[in-house]
Amino acid sequence: MEYVIGMVLALAVIGLASAVGFAHDRSFGPTILIVIASYYVLFAVMGGSGRTLLIEIAIASVFLALGVVGFKTNLWLIAAAVVAHGVFDCIHHWFIQNPGVPSWWPGFCLTFDVFIGAWLALLLLRRSSALTS
Repeated sequence: MEYVIGMVLALAVIGLASAVGFAHDRSFGPTILIVIASYYVLFAVMGGSGRTLLIEIAIASVFLALGVVGFKTNLWLIAAAVVAHGVFDCIHHWFIQNPGVPSWWPGFCLTFDVFIGAWLALLLLRRSSALTS
C-alpha cells in the first residue's frame, strides 16, 4: 500500500507543480531534494538517538550539497540525486538504525522519489529538445 500512496502523492505533486508553474522554476527540484532528505533527520529526533541524529544530519547535508551544486551547475544532478535518494531509502536500514523511521517509509519514499526524479528528468529532456528544435 505504501507504494500506491507514494505514487499517488508524487503524481499529485507533479500535477500541482505543473498546473501552477512551480515546475518551471529552476529551484523547484533542488528544494524537493533538500526536503525529502531532511525527513530522516526528523525521524532521528523522533527516535531519540543523538548518535543517529548526527549521522542523519551528515547524510542530509550531502543531499543538501547536491541540491546546491545541481542548482548552480546542472539540473541533471538533481534528477539523479532524487532517484538516488529513493534507492538509498531501500538500503538505509542496513547502515543506520533509526528507530523513528516508520516501517512503511522506505517503500513510500522510494516510490515518491523515483516518480519525482523521473519527472524532473523528463522536464529536462523536454527543455533540451525544445532548445534544439
